[in-house]
Amino acid sequence: MVKEAKDDSSIHKCLIVGNYCHDVLIKNDVVIAESLGGAASFISAVFDGLSISSDYISKVGPDFAYAVNHRPIITSPSSKTTVFHAYFSTENKRQDRILKRVTACDPVTPSDLPNSKFDFGLAVGVGGEILPETLERMIEICKVVFVDIQALIRVFDPVDGTVELVHLNQTGFSPLLKRIGFLKASAEEAPYVDVEEARKWCCIVVTNGKEGCTVYTKDDELPIAPFPAFQVDPTGAGDSFLGGLVAGLVNGLAIPDAALLGNFFGSLTVGHIGLPKLDSRLVQKVKDEVLKRSLQHFGSHEKQEDEPKRLKPVDHEEFLAALSAAKVVPAHSIKDCKWDLHSSTGALEQPISNGHRRLSLNAVCEEPINSVDTKP
Repeated sequence: MVKEAKDDSSIHKCLIVGNYCHDVLIKNDVVIAESLGGAASFISAVFDGLSISSDYISKVGPDFAYAVNHRPIITSPSSKTTVFHAYFSTENKRQDRILKRVTACDPVTPSDLPNSKFDFGLAVGVGGEILPETLERMIEICKVVFVDIQALIRVFDPVDGTVELVHLNQTGFSPLLKRIGFLKASAEEAPYVDVEEARKWCCIVVTNGKEGCTVYTKDDELPIAPFPAFQVDPTGAGDSFLGGLVAGLVNGLAIPDAALLGNFFGSLTVGHIGLPKLDSRLVQKVKDEVLKRSLQHFGSHEKQEDEPKRLKPVDHEEFLAALSAAKVVPAHSIKDCKWDLHSSTGALEQPISNGHRRLSLNAVCEEPINSVDTKP
């Protein structure tokens, strides 16, 4: 195990903990795409576009062959890179996605984390790489920790890689809930945590695909508007959402505005196969709007203190309109993506000859998931 990170005591902006993966997309037993995956890769696409300073802790195997902007900190000589196979079906005119973990890299341990201090930490495992003790260490070195609940409640069949969900109370993460700042869950994952209880301790954000998301704080429940999108591949939408949410908060946005930014980047991601290719003109326009918004929020802070407390800023709709306008800017990522999994036969044409069990799970999009306990 070779460490590439330097330990220091200075304060850094963001720490992202989650392994890079290799994703294989399969339709009708034919491989139609292979791409870099893992939450860290999708979040980095958003953070890099918005110039968010961040450090990454990911483990991969010696077989990792992708060129990435943020090299994995640790290469594990004892395990291969995590691999997921995603099977797509369009039966009954509904596109279902089923997921299977084929190989799993070693988990990230507390000793893998730097001794640095961070303003924000993101625990974003997808393949079982986040351990309770690792999350606890993140809480110690980060002022605010964001957690994607899939990193906490996923379990994997040791034989066939079936991905299932268990209630948070059945995991070793439950005692740490009171110490994190934000918990993100999809609408299908939310039943595996007691939202009404959890919102007493942290902010809960529940995403619901084309319906947008809902923010739950101790005293408020607020729906956040979605952005129209043509879905090609839902992989990574939840990760991009979380990246946008955190990027907004890093820039000083109010929580509802930051959640809106998350919805924006999630809507961009579903229009791509694999990582989104964000057009530089679109991203620059979004950066300008975020900066403008953060300055407005800062300038009006003193005035807002005299107004009745409200979760949503009074001009939240203006920010929604500004982001909507930014999205209609001609973007290479939108024009070039003409591949619809509903109809495309793909480019790789690699038949899957071995038998497999079809698995009902989607890593990041809002679809039904198998569960160990269907009545949490």
